[in-house]
Amino acid sequence: MKSMCTYPCYRYNKVAAPNRKKKTKNISLVFFDMDGVLLDTVSSWRYVHEYFGTTNERSIIPYLRGDIDYLEFIRRDVSLWKKNNQHVKKTTLENIMNTIPFIKGTKETISFLHHCGIHTAIVSAGINLLADRVARDLGIEYVFANEVTVGADGRLTGEGVLHVELTHKDKNVKELSQKLSVPLNACAAVGNSCFDISMLEVCGLGIAFNPEDACVEHSADIVIKEKDLSRLIPALESYI
Repeated sequence: MKSMCTYPCYRYNKVAAPNRKKKTKNISLVFFDMDGVLLDTVSSWRYVHEYFGTTNERSIIPYLRGDIDYLEFIRRDVSLWKKNNQHVKKTTLENIMNTIPFIKGTKETISFLHHCGIHTAIVSAGINLLADRVARDLGIEYVFANEVTVGADGRLTGEGVLHVELTHKDKNVKELSQKLSVPLNACAAVGNSCFDISMLEVCGLGIAFNPEDACVEHSADIVIKEKDLSRLIPALESYI
């Protein structure tokens, strides 16, 4: 199964922009995408599909065309995860996702930021159960991710709750920026795909890490191609 960024960007090429001039110092809040940035997987959704031998190929193109919204995309994904024709238990899903490893240098980088007194947040269109676990393990303070709903029997219901729109992560960035009274030009965002462009561009500092595509590189102030998140430390030092 392909990453969505390998498909024609029906709606996203227009948001790519030339590299911007550096706009800020004194960064006090850093936003991270999760899949491909903190975790060594292209997509947590894809990771779960591979476990069950399912695919969301039929939903990708309709979503990219705008024929379905992202909540419907989530519903279609979750509805496929079944055993013995029943939706899987929450604990089963958690156990599957807990096997996804961290990107090299992740713990070191988050520890460095916290030592410097910098707030950290995850903004991911991935699964909240995974994002919450990653945040607990790393000590990340704030989490925005999409919810899979769980019934009284402990099984997924096949429904979801949208908290992060795949192409509008800037909304979550602005929400937390306002809540913490941190100006956007004192925020940094780290992403790896075209779907992270909105949050890279709204922050004072945009960083493309382990980039999947050229469009996210063109929209970033800093590009780190090596798959080691600790490379972020020297890149950020002059902005702290």
